[in-house]
Amino acid sequence: MRKKERFKGVIEFFEKNMPIAETELEYDNPFQLIVAVILSAQCTDKRVNLITPELLKRFPTPQKMAEVEPVEVFDYIKSCSYPNNKAKHLVGMAQKLIELFDGTVPDDVDDLQKLPGVGRKTANVIASVVYNKPTMAVDTHVFRVAARIGLSTNAKTPLATEKQLMQYIPLELVPKAHHWLILHGRYVCVARKPKCKDCGLTGICKYYSLNKPA
Repeated sequence: MRKKERFKGVIEFFEKNMPIAETELEYDNPFQLIVAVILSAQCTDKRVNLITPELLKRFPTPQKMAEVEPVEVFDYIKSCSYPNNKAKHLVGMAQKLIELFDGTVPDDVDDLQKLPGVGRKTANVIASVVYNKPTMAVDTHVFRVAARIGLSTNAKTPLATEKQLMQYIPLELVPKAHHWLILHGRYVCVARKPKCKDCGLTGICKYYSLNKPA
């Protein structure tokens, strides 16, 4: 099957079966989302959603978070992975947000990456989710699912996967497609043992064609 045909099949499947696809992180404004996305690195969204209410009650704005030491933030996030580094990143992010952008979360991917704790993936998430920009964030789920289905070929890095996905997905669908792939990887095409019997993409999936029962 040609890659273009595979993309067409994947898009048609998700548009029919997952017409609404959104982040599972809970937030009310761009600052809250950037905090949540930084915390979500190597941590489940479920855990992040348990942490953020009290954290953001104490630090509701960049100004409030920027004026404390990381150790104070650490007390609120110690149940997530890598809390020491994330506490430093959150305080540094808040400080830079004020210094460079007057406390407003920017919509430009390059500008977002000027903030501590914000790499390309996080920047793409913010630009896509908050500002509906056609940016494709490639996390472990997207990287895995794209390779298994055959949407990416021989991609060794998230950036290589991002470039291949962007080549075939219509720009207006990119923000939604990001969530399609994440959610499919989180609940169906899981890492250790994909749930192929529950998947509606087996007819076009490269992994399934190579591993289906005889």
